[in-house]
Amino acid sequence: MGVTDDSGVMPEQINYNIVTLTRFLTEEQNKHSEATGDFTLLCHALQFSFKSIAYYIRRATLINLTGLAGSSNTTGDDQKKLDVISNDLFIEVMRSSGRCSLLVSEEEENIIFFSGANSADGKSSEHARYAVACDPIDGSSNLDAGVSVGTIFAIHKLAEGSTGEAADILKPGTELVAAGFTMYGASAQLVITMKGGSVNGFTLDNGLGEFILTHPDMRLPKKRAIYSVNEGNSLYWDDRVKSYFNSLKEAQPDNGKPYSSRYIGSMVADAYRTLLYGGIFAYPADSKSPKGKLRILYECAPMAMVFENAGGQAVNSKMERMLEVVPEHIHDKSGIFMGSYDEVEKVKSFHK
Repeated sequence: MGVTDDSGVMPEQINYNIVTLTRFLTEEQNKHSEATGDFTLLCHALQFSFKSIAYYIRRATLINLTGLAGSSNTTGDDQKKLDVISNDLFIEVMRSSGRCSLLVSEEEENIIFFSGANSADGKSSEHARYAVACDPIDGSSNLDAGVSVGTIFAIHKLAEGSTGEAADILKPGTELVAAGFTMYGASAQLVITMKGGSVNGFTLDNGLGEFILTHPDMRLPKKRAIYSVNEGNSLYWDDRVKSYFNSLKEAQPDNGKPYSSRYIGSMVADAYRTLLYGGIFAYPADSKSPKGKLRILYECAPMAMVFENAGGQAVNSKMERMLEVVPEHIHDKSGIFMGSYDEVEKVKSFHK
């Protein structure tokens, strides 16, 4: 029980042992004697991008950054002003970090090379050892409605001897060094994981200007009766997908109740809720989009890494492990089912 002061008011409790993202990254680096610090510096650059995008989103309506910018990106979506700003910001931050050799963005048709023979100046840097893929603002069509949007990122390390080429990014998710996403909602939430590591969640403290560790070692519940899918596409689903989702609407053997439906329509927001509470998120391939709708490099693969490292699963519409899917080109697409381990097992049972 706390002690009140003379006025009868409980004094503010101050936590002096705050784990910031900066501290967390430094401590992780210290666990690896072979670490050069380049990966840590790259993550600091990413952190700056996330803070900046969060700032612009908070001020978007005040300074007229919502609305269309008058062009479309490579996947045919109308670009929002914030999409353009966030993309330009991401490019410049990755360029100036000196640690990123090449960048793939949803908003750019081609790979952007910062070092190596393909770069603008043809120069390479011994420190630019990473390839980054990102979706600067995922779910941007929801911006004007104030719905949560996010940034998804994936980090690969260049092959030994490479100075940066397409092959360094066109790899399966099993080769990822790190991945995660930031969700910009009532607060900015950053979720990050590294190869073979745990999943950790941070919340941006706007007063301190720091991401604070608030969700250490995130773990998915093994099962949960919640599903998240755009049922407006059900006309185009194949029979196995229809049968699976229809089964969720029936009384379940264990409690006699159907699953609850929760769908926001912003992948980052739906994924974050699923990560916290369990259940399943799906965007299946269908007759309208035979390969699927979501992009492998900067949506499916990084999310799959997060969910697997948190004890869940992620598969494509062929029931193949999502992390083992090799993209054919930088904007290649896939269907996806991801969530609690037992829930994905249930999906698989309908596809056998």
